[in-house]
Amino acid sequence: MTDSLLPDTSQKSLALLGSTGSIGTQALEVVREQPGRFRVAVLTAGRQWQLLVQQAQEFRPAAVVIGDEFYQEVRAALASQPETQVLAGDAALLEVVQRPDVDVVLTALVGYAGLPPTVAAIQAGKDIALANKETLVVAGELITKLVQEYNVRLLPVDSEHSAIFQCLAGEELNPIEKVILTASGGPFRGRNIAELAHITKAQALKHPNWTMGAKITIDSATLMNKGLEVIEAKWLFDLRNDQIDVVVHPQSIVHSLVQFEDGSLKAQLGLPDMKLPIQYALGYPHRLRNEFPRFSFLAYPTLTFEAPDLDTFRHLPLAFGAMRRGGTAPCVLNAANEVAVAAFLQDKVSFLGMADVVGESLERVPYLAAPTLADYAATDAEARRVAAGLL
Repeated sequence: MTDSLLPDTSQKSLALLGSTGSIGTQALEVVREQPGRFRVAVLTAGRQWQLLVQQAQEFRPAAVVIGDEFYQEVRAALASQPETQVLAGDAALLEVVQRPDVDVVLTALVGYAGLPPTVAAIQAGKDIALANKETLVVAGELITKLVQEYNVRLLPVDSEHSAIFQCLAGEELNPIEKVILTASGGPFRGRNIAELAHITKAQALKHPNWTMGAKITIDSATLMNKGLEVIEAKWLFDLRNDQIDVVVHPQSIVHSLVQFEDGSLKAQLGLPDMKLPIQYALGYPHRLRNEFPRFSFLAYPTLTFEAPDLDTFRHLPLAFGAMRRGGTAPCVLNAANEVAVAAFLQDKVSFLGMADVVGESLERVPYLAAPTLADYAATDAEARRVAAGLL
């Protein structure tokens, strides 16, 4: 499938994992904007069964997958739509991504849950539009080997990695000196530790530039999101640890940069709108015409850049440290962070306390230097147990 390029008029068949989340709903907006270009073959959701039903009624997929507890509701709601098979549970998720009528799998599940279906899709020879950064954070070495073994494309959806991917087009013969990931700085840029001591979840959920789900919005506020993206970039672009920098860019217009060995920098710019990188991944290698709003320098006469505050926002140095250590350390980082963010959203830990949970978990959970997929699963479970015990 990936040895030859699909012609510009070809219709791609999509499986959207996490279709009711922020990335999934925006992906469906892209499908609407490109009539005839894409066909939705599979939609999946965890809990938002009513929205999944609405999506299924509009796009008429061959299959939908919902969490086990909502299977009966979805089945009843779609009883008059026999062309759509209703399935439930993790096993169904692994099965649908391997179907022959699927060309591209968009993995927009949140957290570790995205890893198993991504592995299954790669092993079935499907191209992956990756919006689930945790897949590479947890098991980057394993995933990159599988991508090579099964000769599939791994197409980044995160705006920062999409920017780097676009900057590298046509540069196959030119070695990278380093990549520079940009970060908005989140809603608390410039604040000190004392000012962050009593931050509420309502404050943390107000991102200045991007509209995202709750988990990624909190990660952006702590800069953990950027830390996860640093680890993801290492594996996506085959980089050494010292080839990745982070710079705070509050306007979120420059989505990331690549510096080459001659000192030249290439950057990709655009408005902070996830539909553009989603469309680029789904339509790759073609740039598809759209009616999205256009960026104008006149509307943004000043673009600024500054170093991240690593003393205040401790998640970012914790992520760099986990990347340097490798093995199961990034898996522990991710699992402990998922537990800490969920606790913060339930008012069970403070904003600053999340970093304490992650840091302590990294020290307590046993480390493996060369883990298997089963080791990742066991480490993820142990890290969650340890992190929960620290709350």
